[in-house]
Amino acid sequence: MLERLSRFREFLGTVPPEMKKVTWPDWDQLRNATGVIIIFVLIVAGIIGLMDLVFRELVDVIISTLGA
Repeated sequence: MLERLSRFREFLGTVPPEMKKVTWPDWDQLRNATGVIIIFVLIVAGIIGLMDLVFRELVDVIISTLGA
């Protein structure tokens, strides 16, 4: 238990110096990255929606062919 507490205290001691090394994006970078992510998500959603339509039609054709 004491070893865990000691390791946790050591971890907390390393956090502030590591946080100083972080480079945070400015507003322009943040806005651009957000736009790219939104466009990517919309494209992936469109692809998944199209795949859903195709597979649904395929399943409907198979079910109607088998007479179920």
